[in-house]
Amino acid sequence: MTSALQADNYHPERTIDEIADFLVDPVSAATFPAHILRFRNDRAAATVGLDQLDDAQWIAHFGKFEPMPGAQPTPLALRYHGHQFRYYNPDLGDGRGFLFAQLRETPLGEAKASGGRLFDLGTKGSGLTPYSRTADGRLTLKGGVREILATEMLEALGVSTSRTFSLIETGEQLVRGDEPSPTRSAVLVRLSHSHIRIGSFQRLAHRGETDNIARLTDYCLRHLLETPPGDTPALTLLRATVARAADLAASYMVAGFVHGVLNSDNINITGESFDYGPWRFTPYWTPGFTAAYFDQGGLYAFARQPAAIHWNLAQLARSLAPLADEEALVGALQDYAAIYEDRLIARFLWRLGHDAPDAATARAFVIAAIEALRAGDVMLDRFFFDWRRGERNGPLYAGDHWAQARAAAATLTRRPDALDHPYWQGDAPCSMHIDEVEALWAAIASPEDPIDDWSPLTAKIGAIRAMGAAHGTCPQPVS
Repeated sequence: MTSALQADNYHPERTIDEIADFLVDPVSAATFPAHILRFRNDRAAATVGLDQLDDAQWIAHFGKFEPMPGAQPTPLALRYHGHQFRYYNPDLGDGRGFLFAQLRETPLGEAKASGGRLFDLGTKGSGLTPYSRTADGRLTLKGGVREILATEMLEALGVSTSRTFSLIETGEQLVRGDEPSPTRSAVLVRLSHSHIRIGSFQRLAHRGETDNIARLTDYCLRHLLETPPGDTPALTLLRATVARAADLAASYMVAGFVHGVLNSDNINITGESFDYGPWRFTPYWTPGFTAAYFDQGGLYAFARQPAAIHWNLAQLARSLAPLADEEALVGALQDYAAIYEDRLIARFLWRLGHDAPDAATARAFVIAAIEALRAGDVMLDRFFFDWRRGERNGPLYAGDHWAQARAAAATLTRRPDALDHPYWQGDAPCSMHIDEVEALWAAIASPEDPIDDWSPLTAKIGAIRAMGAAHGTCPQPVS
């Protein structure tokens, strides 16, 4: 097993040791009665040199959590606080997950031998920790399948997201109040650029640990954001996080995605989406569409997500207040709205496969298109699929409320490669609505019979990845 991880493209790291004394607790992984490999993401594994593992080695590391050579010797549960639905909770922390390892990205070319950007391998459903409270530290198999679908779809739509790295069924029967029970169990591993949350800073501020806030700020700038600290590192950190989080909010809207639980412990410093529970994709541009049945007030509804993320950023600013000028922090927060609008327009045109001659034209078109979509007569995925192909004069778009968007679209130009992929010659767009999610799960395990047909899920992942290839890479904002 060790020899499989000694190639030049495997670069373990232990940068977390720099801040371990105030950020983590060593924990042990649960012992599971079974280890059935259900999903391994070799595309993601190749980015950190782990695609070379055979299935037995994969299970040893990501089901039994045997340490990898050169990586940290024991799992680490992260400590954090956070606001949950705007109520501060000091009793949080990794309750069913831990940081298993850190690795450097495997870049191409001359830099291959030294490694690139830092990644975390984090878990979900890996057992009890000091922060489990009354929970069992486990994950349902359905929850793991849902996370695969969320991350694959978001990645294909250009959202900066964690990637589901591994899903292993563990042979336990779990009881849950929000799905038929007993239900099957699993342990999931995600690949993410960071698990340092806004709530990580909130915990230190709550405890008055100003020196540790400064240490964590320095760590994030050097290892996660790769940004020079400037004269005021805390202000530099906030500005960088504001820019990334504004882009994240814009990407949710263009993807039609509703995270469901945008608490401050679910927003990380790098602006990367992660930890998917009651997520959904809205079929239409419905501002009040919610994902979580318990979000009865619609705090995290589709159109309120940008405001929710901005509110969380304000909590980060408060946590950094001992280390920076208050007026400067407020100014950084005020930049959010303009960045969000710029990224919404850029991402909207990217998904559409078109360019605009100037910023004013782009803005006018996107405003008109969103206003027409709000009427709710055309599905969001259908709109982007049709209009990318130039089909904006059909009966679906004949209503008067589409007139302004059609007129504004005439000023756009399609990118030369916008229709190169065979995906655009299909009959319908790839989508991920709740009925599709439930149908994929029913093929695996209906309440009456554990069918165990994973082929529809495999086929869906293939279709999603084809859609992602058809869209290409979304240009990212300049840091």
